Amino acid sequence: MMLARPEMPRLTLEYFASLRDEAGCAQEQIESTAPSLSALYDELSQRHGFSLPATRLRVAVNAAFAPWDQSPRDGDHVVFIPPVSGG
Repeated sequence: MMLARPEMPRLTLEYFASLRDEAGCAQEQIESTAPSLSALYDELSQRHGFSLPATRLRVAVNAAFAPWDQSPRDGDHVVFIPPVSGG
C-alpha cells in the first residue's frame, strides 16, 4: 500500500517597493511547507536577500491583514507590505 504524499501548499506571493526590487519580481508562485507566515518570510528572505525584518512589515492573506503566526494554505494570495514613506 502506497501512502499518499501530502501536497505542498501552492502560494501566490506579491511584493511591493524594496521587496519587489530585492526579489526581482512583483509576483511569484511557490510551493512551501512553512508552518507560519513568519517562517515563510524567513524562507523568502534567505532566497531573495530581503533587507527588511518581518517586524517592519505587514502581511495580508487573501486581501485581509493577517497575524504572522497564521499558517499559509493552498491557494492563498500573500502580500508582504513594507512601510510606506511620503505624505
